[in-house]
Amino acid sequence: MGEEFWQYRQAIPGDAATGIDWRRSARSDVAFVRQTEWSAAQTVTLSVDPALSMDYPRTGETKRSRAAVLACALSLLLVRGGERVALAEPALPPGSGRPQVDRIAGLLSVAQGREDYSVPVMPDGRRGLLVALSDFLAPDAVLLPTLDKLAAQGQRVILLQVMDESEEAFPFDGRTEFRSMSGALSFEAERARSLRDGYRTKLAARRDMLRARARSSGWSFSTHRVQDSASAALLWLHRVIEGERR
Repeated sequence: MGEEFWQYRQAIPGDAATGIDWRRSARSDVAFVRQTEWSAAQTVTLSVDPALSMDYPRTGETKRSRAAVLACALSLLLVRGGERVALAEPALPPGSGRPQVDRIAGLLSVAQGREDYSVPVMPDGRRGLLVALSDFLAPDAVLLPTLDKLAAQGQRVILLQVMDESEEAFPFDGRTEFRSMSGALSFEAERARSLRDGYRTKLAARRDMLRARARSSGWSFSTHRVQDSASAALLWLHRVIEGERR
């Protein structure tokens, strides 16, 4: 927090009473918060991938539930630090305070996927920082133009790829049928093990592409497995956002 005065802004639900400038507020019918130069809040938009692919696996904790937990925990940390948070989808405009965290948790708890794959988007006209939690498994023809658009807009983006350990290890063997979460796509392999090396090579190439895109655009990229501790991913996200704040 700095000490140089920057501006007054109208108080909103969730603002601490200690932040209200009562002398300025006494000259109006509404309360005003005094902001110093470095305490002006930024808006962080959370994009939790709504795709059906995030409902994997069928048993145990899914990628969607882990991404939602991370989004809720991160939003709580951010509002405690005076930041404003929003959701890209389901759409929720920027807000601050614990009520905004409750709104985010409520929306993410009932979010349902519609398509097999999706891409991160920043709502039209919104600036700030976009935190995208996704498996980033959409086809290149869909994903790459979206990343290019975000970069061309000058958006600041943090990419966290959330995966299940079976998607990395590819433990499948023998006769196996692979199906997309919607059931629209399917493939039957006589010897699934024979696909392992090729699959891992493609997954590594996808991550290399995401890492390279992030580097060239000045973004940040990391990966997280559902089976790993959520705290490690949360600390990484918070540290990167702190770096953006400075």
